[in-house]
Amino acid sequence: MARFIAAIASLICMTSGFMAQPAMARPVSYEGGWTLIEETDRQSTALWVHYTVNPSLSLGWRTEWDRQNDVLFNGPQATWLAKRWFGENYQANLYGFAGAGALEGINGNPADREAAAFIGAMADWETRRLFASYRVRGLEGGDVDGSFMQAARVGFAPYEGDTGDLHTWLMVEVDHRPDAEDPVGVTPLVRFFKGAALFEAGWSVTDDEPMLNFQYRF
Repeated sequence: MARFIAAIASLICMTSGFMAQPAMARPVSYEGGWTLIEETDRQSTALWVHYTVNPSLSLGWRTEWDRQNDVLFNGPQATWLAKRWFGENYQANLYGFAGAGALEGINGNPADREAAAFIGAMADWETRRLFASYRVRGLEGGDVDGSFMQAARVGFAPYEGDTGDLHTWLMVEVDHRPDAEDPVGVTPLVRFFKGAALFEAGWSVTDDEPMLNFQYRF
């Protein structure tokens, strides 16, 4: 875990000198904006609210329930935009994130509350019709829990919408969780977004669990 944390920190430090221009990205929104994010995947359900301090940094609060292990995390999270690339017909982003708080057992899990921390990175690339992304996270919670996950997505838009239209994307996500009963999961999903709202719905064909994600930017 220590080597993983050092690798992520080094990656972000190498790119942090190239700060991005103001953008409307979801993990870091426009300055002064609030974003509400709900995430449910085959293992966890999380609620995350953040405030964008400047075009490269958001600060917020994360509550995450690991349904497989019945542990609950609560604590602040910081997300920063390390670099943004613009091409003739594409955009790409690299984000780093980290958080610290408390982790405890719930729903019959007798684990006592302990300090916990996580660190990770997210990257995405897209055109008007194609999309690819990758994210990785490591969490350390003492005797309560520790976890590692990574996930990659690819997708395409069946049509090109104009500003203000309902946009649709068809995607598939492959995730890797070494400690899970099924370490590799495959989840087909559909994404809709319009204006400040984004909604995703999918189903893990690996272990019959839903994916439901919602984001709204204020």
